[in-house]
Amino acid sequence: MQNPIHQTKLFLLFIASTLILSACTGTRPKQLGEAQTSLQVCPSSPNCVSSLKDEDKDHFIESIRYTNKPSTHEALVKAINSDESAELIIKTDQYIYAEYTSAIMRYVDDVEFLFDDNQQRIHVRSASRLGHSDFGVNRDRIEQIRSQLNDGAQ
Repeated sequence: MQNPIHQTKLFLLFIASTLILSACTGTRPKQLGEAQTSLQVCPSSPNCVSSLKDEDKDHFIESIRYTNKPSTHEALVKAINSDESAELIIKTDQYIYAEYTSAIMRYVDDVEFLFDDNQQRIHVRSASRLGHSDFGVNRDRIEQIRSQLNDGAQ
């Protein structure tokens, strides 16, 4: 039989760990969502990439080109849904918003896609909610999605 003090310490450690890990999710930004017709500029921290023309070279990433919007939109939704770390939050004809959660620390990244029918481009923004650096995770994610969409177009 285990010592009750030891059991209490283990229980408190479990509670503390749960609270710490749940704090890594942050709060969903209020400016994201269905009503969006443009994307926010990245903050100065290096944990964000965006295809906005106003971004500096460290934050800038090329938008994703498309020729057939319905099939590209469908392929993008499929790519998001096939990633077990992703949760599709908003999906309209022009705008898609998903949250990606890291496996261990449960950090959440907000990822937006805005279709520009005139230029046949998907503008993108991928940003970590918390922390300073993302070790390139947001840029890698967008490039992986670009690759999936390009592979599907062939």
